[in-house]
Amino acid sequence: MTQKLDTLQSALERVFADRLVSLVRARGEITITVKAADSLSVAKTLRDHPDLGFEQLIDLCGVDYSDYKDGQYEGLRYAVVTHLLSVRLNWRLRLKVFAADDDFPVVPALTPLWSAANWFEREAFDLYGIVFDGHDDLRRILTDYGFIGHPMRKDFPVTGHVEMRYDPEQKRVIYQPVTIEPREITPRIIREDNYGGLH
Repeated sequence: MTQKLDTLQSALERVFADRLVSLVRARGEITITVKAADSLSVAKTLRDHPDLGFEQLIDLCGVDYSDYKDGQYEGLRYAVVTHLLSVRLNWRLRLKVFAADDDFPVVPALTPLWSAANWFEREAFDLYGIVFDGHDDLRRILTDYGFIGHPMRKDFPVTGHVEMRYDPEQKRVIYQPVTIEPREITPRIIREDNYGGLH
């Protein structure tokens, strides 16, 4: 395993010498971070270079770092993390790309390279608001059409903004402001003599 990781690490450092922001090797895995501007060309090279051969995209997700390290994190807020697999060479890689703008996070779409990225990119767009430049059909996939906001962002309210319910008088589903009021729940404690054999 260590020899395989050594081979992969040296190939990555050789091929992407000047384009790697970081290369981290931990827990038997390698994670590379590249700039958003370089990510599409790096991904294409990862797929097509004979020494790398990552022909399969396994997973892609968005990450919000705003609460990372208990809010002590300083850096770009949104990242896209992609897991790649080389079946031919039997190794895996994590590719991390940070969006350059926290107010309007944009990264290049990977769907032109791996069609499997399609639904994953739509999910990251829906839940985090990350825009994938070059995606042919970027629209919500998990939330409702009229949903406001992105529910996986750390600053999204736990109760949301609106709720929907069926109105029997109007005989249709209606949207209204959230009516849930936060309340403090105090657990009921029962004290028993000799509980568990204790005196």
